[in-house]
Amino acid sequence: MTETTAPPGIRLTQYAHGGGCACKIPPGELETMVSGLLAGSGSPPDLLVGLDDGDDAAVVRIEGGRAVVATADFFTPVVDDPYDWGSIAAANALSDVYAVGGEPLVAVNLLGWPRETLPLDLVREVLRGGLDVAATAGCHVAGGHSVDDPEPKYGMAVTGLADPSRLLRIDGGRAGLPISLSKPLGIGVLNSRHKATGEVFPQAVAAMTTLNSAASRAALAAGARCATDVTGFGLLGHLYKLARASGVTAVVDVAAVPYLEGAREALRDGYVSGGTRRNLAWVEPHLDAGKVDGDELLLLADAQTSGGLLVAGEIPGAPVIGELVPREGAPLRLR
Repeated sequence: MTETTAPPGIRLTQYAHGGGCACKIPPGELETMVSGLLAGSGSPPDLLVGLDDGDDAAVVRIEGGRAVVATADFFTPVVDDPYDWGSIAAANALSDVYAVGGEPLVAVNLLGWPRETLPLDLVREVLRGGLDVAATAGCHVAGGHSVDDPEPKYGMAVTGLADPSRLLRIDGGRAGLPISLSKPLGIGVLNSRHKATGEVFPQAVAAMTTLNSAASRAALAAGARCATDVTGFGLLGHLYKLARASGVTAVVDVAAVPYLEGAREALRDGYVSGGTRRNLAWVEPHLDAGKVDGDELLLLADAQTSGGLLVAGEIPGAPVIGELVPREGAPLRLR
């Protein structure tokens, strides 16, 4: 966390109804909204990744054996520190490019700000955080768009490049592959506690501001062809989408899933977002939970912000949390 010029006493999280990726439209509602939009039109041959399975970014083939990657992501404050919020939002937007195996090239800012309610000095800190993270990623930032908004919102639209023959796709999973997770879970419950109490959790900020660049490159180097990032739909939600698109069953070794320090205590004390509960309700019809209890299920469905990559394959430094097996019964199974 970086010291900022934020006036004392201003808590950005109190100016938003939700926080981070937990304020996403629920996955079931989102799928209903986009269902049938392209029915009967077919996918253009150069659109390598589109709306079909809910991948993290769009990918279009261009000349020269390359592909353009395009994505956008923004959300309400997940932490009170404006610099940290800007850094987290930028890392989260860049993650969508890494999740499909691309490298970010240029980004533009997306900003909503209650200009008559919150000082403009805070905006500078938010944008500075985003600029610094983009610079770390080697990604240019060139302008953007802003609106006067009752709730503060920030993020980026990012354009990147990829090798069309070496993409990471959500539908590329195959039976027999291990499942790796590059960041621990628990960001959601810690952020909920922060919003409610003002307690600061440096371990959560560090996780959210860590770029997924190394994990993406390691996955490609290892020959992986299937990945997604873990954000607002939680581990179970994103893994369900991957298993469904790939036609396999994802089996999770619950004891192997890593969590941030303090996550279980935050769950125990009731800091669970509505987004997390909606995630669990969405996946439960497709889940064989075995003997796993309700509290553990909530952690597995915890709505993450700028979470790690979920990769079908082994990558250095990332724990293996399960495996993909031939589809038998539910797309998700816990053991």
